[in-house]
Amino acid sequence: MKNCPILTAGTVFLNCRDTGADLESTTVVNIEKLDPEMVSRLSQDPHRTQEQEREKVLEVAIGREVRAYRRQQEITVAELSGLTGISIGMLSKIENGNTSPSLTTLQNLANALSVPLTSFFRRFEETREAVHTRAGEGVETERQGTRANHQYKLLGHIGSNASGVIVEPYLITLTEQSDVFQTFQHGGIETIYMLEGEVDYRHGDEVHSLKPGDTLFFDADAPHGPEKLVLLPARYLSIISYPQNT
Repeated sequence: MKNCPILTAGTVFLNCRDTGADLESTTVVNIEKLDPEMVSRLSQDPHRTQEQEREKVLEVAIGREVRAYRRQQEITVAELSGLTGISIGMLSKIENGNTSPSLTTLQNLANALSVPLTSFFRRFEETREAVHTRAGEGVETERQGTRANHQYKLLGHIGSNASGVIVEPYLITLTEQSDVFQTFQHGGIETIYMLEGEVDYRHGDEVHSLKPGDTLFFDADAPHGPEKLVLLPARYLSIISYPQNT
């Protein structure tokens, strides 16, 4: 059995499958050549804790809202300082959650940003939902374009939320009786993770052979869907995310 290549500093190994003979679909990317915007998007720490984020601290929640409204209106800190009479240094402390602003200060900020005073407390007062779907449960549903014997089970759903993103996780089962369906095309990003069986899955002009443990992550605006049901029954997770205002 062959091993995946040994990488040097500054490289990332993206895909490796050991077939017992040759390594398939091996791609190595130099981190230094990645788009800086992509690196920035990947910099979020998925293991940060509530204490690190200090989500429940009122000052931090207020500061985030002030910064968000200011940026939304394309106002600089200096401009907001001129509109409110609050020093740039104090505004920086407020936005970073390092000080507790008085009600008078918050009212000045609300007037300058043309938002209700209560809007600064929105994130602090919001509840954070969680959906627990037990094994074998979930809501069976039909997506537009599906055909007979393609079972879609929605595993959870959270509506409007602070992230601004809607995520729809589906468990999809294709049986022996399934016929290959027309391709989907919709907004957002989709992730497919194969659990069982084997499917040739089309995305745009390319067809990807998906086996248990494989992942396909793609822009869902391109035509996509199973091209050939190679080994059935097949089961995979399909996780679709898109902006909640669409």
